[in-house]
Amino acid sequence: MHLERLTLVLEIVGQKGEATVADICAHSDLPKPTAYRLVQDLVSAGLLEPVAKGRFAIGTRLKRITQADQSDSTLIALIGPTLKQAAIRHGAAFFLSRLRGRAVEIIHVETPDTGVSFLHPGLGKRPLHACSCSKAVAAYSPDLCLSQGLEGRLKAYTEFTLTRVEDLEAELKTIRRLGYAECVEEIERGMCSVAATLAEEGPGATMSIGATGSTRVFTPAFRADIGPKISEIARALSRELTWDAPAHVPRSA
Repeated sequence: MHLERLTLVLEIVGQKGEATVADICAHSDLPKPTAYRLVQDLVSAGLLEPVAKGRFAIGTRLKRITQADQSDSTLIALIGPTLKQAAIRHGAAFFLSRLRGRAVEIIHVETPDTGVSFLHPGLGKRPLHACSCSKAVAAYSPDLCLSQGLEGRLKAYTEFTLTRVEDLEAELKTIRRLGYAECVEEIERGMCSVAATLAEEGPGATMSIGATGSTRVFTPAFRADIGPKISEIARALSRELTWDAPAHVPRSA
């Protein structure tokens, strides 16, 4: 349990680039005194280091071990330009999301900026069962749903929200078959989104990209067309980031 908590703290700080104890608590179930003690233990071991008053970053010792940077800022710098091109090409807002702790968050959005009408999805956490960005990640992280104890806890945001675990499991199976996830008015009336993870395994399985728009624009035909295109973009990004795990090839789950 102690090792799991230490690992969770490192994941949160590593993804955010810098984080306070309050940030760690906000993205985990840890009480503040526990989070503070864990941070101090990691600082003592050289795995975290203070960068400003009350703020911590991955320590030089851990950087030497991993030789990798998957912080939000680095990912946005690498992936943002591709999402911008897609937003302009398709006339819709495109987003990047990632698993942080036990929740999926949208961390970056690119918009068309070409005069077309679009819907901005906003940033922050999304429910595992009611947003394409989080359902895509959950489809390739089965332990994520199991660890949440979701039975009886799936909140209905609209009349279209999946609230039964068996329905969610069937949806995740469909996502694995298609290679992308859909959300059709499940979190907000009149709003749709389509998303795909960057890969089926490894770090790419914990990140998804997608597009969002109104039901008027994101018709069934539009979603069927843009879903595979988003999967193709995800595959290309996975190759550019040298994550060797294959990204979505539609298959039977």
